Amino acid sequence: MTTTPPSADPNRVIASLARDHVNLDLKTVDLCFLAGLYLRADKAALASFEEDVLIDLFEQVCDVVDPGAENPRKRATHAIQRLREQRMLARVDGAGIVRAGEYALTRLAAAVVEYFLADEALTRESLTLLTGTLRAQLAEVLAAAKKADGEEAWRTKVVGPLRVTVADLVAGIERRQRGLDAQQEEVQAEIAKLLSADWFSAVDRCQSLLDATTRTLRELNEILLRDTHHFVALLQEIQALATATENTDAEATVQRVIEHVDRIAAWGGARQRAWSEYYQYVHRYLRDVVRLDPDRALSQRLRDQLAGWPRRPFHLVTAHAPSIRLLRALEARVERPPVARPRAEREADPDWVDPENVLADIDALVARALEEGKTTLAAVSERVLPELPETIHYAATGRIAHAVAQAARVRSERERPWAPVGERLEVEDWSVARRDAP
Repeated sequence: MTTTPPSADPNRVIASLARDHVNLDLKTVDLCFLAGLYLRADKAALASFEEDVLIDLFEQVCDVVDPGAENPRKRATHAIQRLREQRMLARVDGAGIVRAGEYALTRLAAAVVEYFLADEALTRESLTLLTGTLRAQLAEVLAAAKKADGEEAWRTKVVGPLRVTVADLVAGIERRQRGLDAQQEEVQAEIAKLLSADWFSAVDRCQSLLDATTRTLRELNEILLRDTHHFVALLQEIQALATATENTDAEATVQRVIEHVDRIAAWGGARQRAWSEYYQYVHRYLRDVVRLDPDRALSQRLRDQLAGWPRRPFHLVTAHAPSIRLLRALEARVERPPVARPRAEREADPDWVDPENVLADIDALVARALEEGKTTLAAVSERVLPELPETIHYAATGRIAHAVAQAARVRSERERPWAPVGERLEVEDWSVARRDAP
């Protein structure tokens, strides 16, 4: 998992690398020398090496890699300086030129050596262990986020574990993914080598390699699909808590981890599709080429003919074959007229009708009912509705209530009774009094 901040501009980074003339030029003897230092430090638990130890080890490496080399001690001095310039070795004593120095491998050197020495391919066991540990760690971080009550608690119990522990676990999964990618490339190279060396006898071996890799990828993809959804759910809960407390640092850190988890899931799907295409291609080749020509007789003859074409050219000659005659009676085709419909005038002149103003009618009818002495909303509604079309009775009840409230004083109990209005409607009843009444 990269430690580059999310806000880093790729253009600025590339420009700075070009400005500093960063480069790596490692020869075989340099790689063997770094590997020897790495293994000796791991075996003896050494944090650094004295200069005499470096020179002795370089001389031993020269005896293996280049036995006839002259003046190996001088070559060792130049190699140490060259590796320091390429940031592979770092002097850690701080004594300058006063005395012999003390050196340590840098992180870059350790990464280069680990790439050639470590065999960290992703397996079902390692992925299950890593995802289980990551799930437990995220659950602990979520519990700490729910209890965090200040900026310091968020920084030490949430942001810190996410940046260090969780990041290391995610980086471990990604590192093993790269190892599995390299392993798949080796499998493809081995299949090509087997087919070149042992044509027909390599079929079973190629099939077993294909099946083993396919099974491994399918199991890994199932684990990734299952666990990454759980990881994202836990991280989103942590992010929601960070958003609620307006902790932008924790929110950005969680989002960064979510992006890496999504990348792990995307890796599984992409490798599954790529390997499926390669699996189908190899199977077609084995079925259509290898099994049909087990002794390579056809392919060898074709190769010989192509090589000898300038001396003995060959051509593909075909004869013109007439079309097959069908001896059957001809049937006259009946031309059916197209489906059509008569053209009609779609535009019609408007009809003159009497104007309607239902709202004004309702207001007038309500005023008349109040003048007649109706004292409840139900009585007013029962007086007005018969004067209106039946289709608008339901909609008109609301307009009647509004008109009553505008034209009179209304009063209602805490629990308004429902009163029937006609045969099909009921309204919550009010007591109504004219505004000019005492």
